[in-house]
Amino acid sequence: MHPQLSDKRIVCREFIQALDACHVNNWARLTGGCNQEKDSLNKCLRKERLERSTRNRAQAKENRLKTEQAWKELHQDD
Repeated sequence: MHPQLSDKRIVCREFIQALDACHVNNWARLTGGCNQEKDSLNKCLRKERLERSTRNRAQAKENRLKTEQAWKELHQDD
């Protein structure tokens, strides 16, 4: 399974449930009958990961600017 599925905050719940329902039928699971559900889940998880990366990048940039400003203020006193 995907490591993201262990998250407490599951955003792709309907895709996960569809894949789990498909996996109940072992024949469909083994013969590729669940590939569409798996692809849909992968797309959803990828979209969530990209959004999370974008948010994290913006927050890191903001934190870096605050740190640089603090260092400038610290060195102004010298």
